[in-house]
Amino acid sequence: MSAPAPARPDPRAALRGGLPDQYLTPDDIAVMFKVPKETVYQWHKKRTGPPGFRIGKHLRYDPADVRAYVTDRKTDDQAAA
Repeated sequence: MSAPAPARPDPRAALRGGLPDQYLTPDDIAVMFKVPKETVYQWHKKRTGPPGFRIGKHLRYDPADVRAYVTDRKTDDQAAA
């Protein structure tokens, strides 16, 4: 019998703790913010969401940049209130 494949870590854990061993994918961002993946691509195209970057044809996100984006959004919302 082969051992079961290791479970993929929860991408939201990257925002709670240290950096993961890998960058986040658009799927990870969609899960984190509970939005469709197409919304993530639109955010990137319009530069309105967390900053991402391309590695070849693949879009990736640095967890530290996503964390900073969330912090900035929270600060902006509190200042507007």
